[in-house]
Amino acid sequence: MSRGVERAFKYRFYPNVEQASELARTFGCVRLVYNMALRARTEAWTLRQERVNYTTTSAMLTAWKKTEELAFLNDVSSVPLQQTLRHLQVAYANFFAKRARYPTFKSKKQSRRSAEYTTSAFRYRDGQLTLAKMTEPLHIVWSRPLPDGVSPSTVTVSQDAAGRWFVSLLCDDVIEQVPATDAVGVDAGLNSLLTLSTGEKISNPRHERRDRAALARAHRNLARKVQGSANRAKARVKVARVHARIADRRRDHLHKLSTRLVRENQTIVIEDLTVRNMVKHRSLARAISDAAWRQFRTLLEYKAEWHGRNLVVVDRWFPSSKLCAACGAHAERMPLHVRSWTCRCGRVHDRDVNAARNILAEGLSVIACGGGVRPQRESSRTGQSSAKQEPPGATQGIPVP
Repeated sequence: MSRGVERAFKYRFYPNVEQASELARTFGCVRLVYNMALRARTEAWTLRQERVNYTTTSAMLTAWKKTEELAFLNDVSSVPLQQTLRHLQVAYANFFAKRARYPTFKSKKQSRRSAEYTTSAFRYRDGQLTLAKMTEPLHIVWSRPLPDGVSPSTVTVSQDAAGRWFVSLLCDDVIEQVPATDAVGVDAGLNSLLTLSTGEKISNPRHERRDRAALARAHRNLARKVQGSANRAKARVKVARVHARIADRRRDHLHKLSTRLVRENQTIVIEDLTVRNMVKHRSLARAISDAAWRQFRTLLEYKAEWHGRNLVVVDRWFPSSKLCAACGAHAERMPLHVRSWTCRCGRVHDRDVNAARNILAEGLSVIACGGGVRPQRESSRTGQSSAKQEPPGATQGIPVP
């Protein structure tokens, strides 16, 4: 079995002086066009109650290019400018569908620097990629080959805060779907990053803590520099490099974990964690952010879809830590410092392993009862899981520190 998907392959590249200058101009023009189109759409609705779509903003872009003040827009490729208008249209569609907030203006210092090229704005031949307005191909480090016999449909060039250049090529790929029969429940934590229902515990690398001293040193060096000076710009890049090193290690680790779980199991059950609310905890916010539970879930979602796996997300209110996986007893209290407890049935539980087993059982019951793979809004509001459970209080467990 195999499945065709659209897959992005990201590589690092090193532009020469002319290419870097051209891309910097393109990034600036893309940001300017996006902000001008957003302002025009906002003012049209605020002042005249008029809806402006992509076609209208595209006509505006043509008019802007003919003015003396914005004639420099003609110096860069027109495709990234058109693509940023399409991105703005998608942002508005997500806003009206209540999937996102109202679009915001792009910032020169904080927003992501990127430009998207379609097939008419680049040439890919013999393993070399040449963008519009450039005479030489990009010096790309091909860390892995592209699929045989395919050409990219979209190319996205970006530069991160550390000054590194990346190019992402969107290609058609075929994913071989290897059959699997196992099912696993996953409990996310801080002492152990993941605890599986099999009893295995995956340690938390704590990437941010490993580089905390270097990060503090770089921030102190940045704080001593004068605002707007060249030395401050260099110090800011050094801070960004430390953050990039932390993020790269974290992303690599999560990719390896998610790929392993998807390849080994047909059904994967996780919790619906509200990370946005959990990071408000003053003592645990830093550790929760470093664990990147939301990023891990995102990786699991698209990889499970690629490989034909079942990803079940149980309700956030399901008391996975308080239930006895052996008899179903429900403990009234389970403070965070309690790492093991003894049920009245005599079973001694490791808190995390017991929670992972309960998560797996809950996910399998959701599938058996015909529930969805995502928690329902109504069940989240009422605090009840979508699967039928034993009424709380039927038997009471006694947690033992």
